[in-house]
Amino acid sequence: MGIFSSIKEAIFGKEAKAQEAPEAKTGNAWADAPTTQARAVSEVDVEQQLDAMEGSDRLNWRTSIVDLMKLIGVDSTYENRKALAQELGREDYSGTAEDNIWLHKRTMRELSANGGKVPAEFLD
Repeated sequence: MGIFSSIKEAIFGKEAKAQEAPEAKTGNAWADAPTTQARAVSEVDVEQQLDAMEGSDRLNWRTSIVDLMKLIGVDSTYENRKALAQELGREDYSGTAEDNIWLHKRTMRELSANGGKVPAEFLD
């Protein structure tokens, strides 16, 4: 199971499984970035789910990918964040603040694409 699948399962529940989209063949790494297909399931309020988790009041999960991963019990090491970035289409992830901001927003976009109700400020 990939890192994104672990994140999605922790927020949506064990029945939620990411489905890979057909691989694009444009040759453009950003255009060919893997995404998951939206599922026909009832929408999950991501913010509400995360706020209800123990420790949400102590972690800045709303803007920090590290804190988001910690909150849901996914190892937030550089290696795991790099693997997540690669799953979401970024091969040049180096762990900078800018990379982590991108990774948080991209993760939120993926959750939204998979049936999550995600506030707009998390997607900008």
